[in-house]
Amino acid sequence: MRIARIAHPEGVAFVAIEGEAPDLVAAEIAEHPFGTPTFTGRRWPLADTRLLAPILPTKIVCVGKNYADHAAEMGGEAPAKPVIFMKPSTTVIGPGAAIKLPRDSTRVDFEGELAAVIGMPCRDVPAARAKDVILGYTIANDVTARDQQKEDGQFTRAKGHDTFCPLGPWIETAVDPADLDIQTTVDGVLKQDGSTAMMVHNVGELVEWISRVMTLLPGDVILTGTPAGVGPIVDGQSVTVKIAGLGELTNPVTNR
Repeated sequence: MRIARIAHPEGVAFVAIEGEAPDLVAAEIAEHPFGTPTFTGRRWPLADTRLLAPILPTKIVCVGKNYADHAAEMGGEAPAKPVIFMKPSTTVIGPGAAIKLPRDSTRVDFEGELAAVIGMPCRDVPAARAKDVILGYTIANDVTARDQQKEDGQFTRAKGHDTFCPLGPWIETAVDPADLDIQTTVDGVLKQDGSTAMMVHNVGELVEWISRVMTLLPGDVILTGTPAGVGPIVDGQSVTVKIAGLGELTNPVTNR
């Protein structure tokens, strides 16, 4: 199932996306998409609605340097154990919404990533059971003020600006995350070209590691790291992250 969140003529709703492009239809889900969704019977052509971020998480837990090639381009080696940090929920935007560059940063980078969305409250989840607590997967862009990351020596300010976590276009519940092609383009020029098979720590291992530290709640998002090729974006550009089986996420870039 492809679960999305849309703005429609009468408000906002979770929906299941049915059919094939260009004739996609949004079928309204009653209340929320967790557990076994029920449907209201209302339906809209997706083209008559606006896609929003597919989920509004209570927290976004990110994993640093989870691809060896990205660790190398950043001047180091991939850590033996996952290194985690967090982005505030206010960083989340949906497809087509603008990434807004802060006035006090001279370099902002894109980072295309696979995102796992949690489907139930969980704690101390063994890696082998991670699939049981994951609702599905979506695409993320872990936008980073690189100059601020270097200046601060930690990630909170650099990763935490409003609009620095585009998510979308929807959550796919049936995809296997083990080996998905992931590509990022800026103004149509290919910048990142990797596969989730290149992760140092796979999704199950990440869920186990993170859930030892904190309780994960329905809708929480885990960003699983980015492959090599990260680079700057500037006002007027457009950045697209594409992951096989999940579609693509495009956001324009503007100055704040």
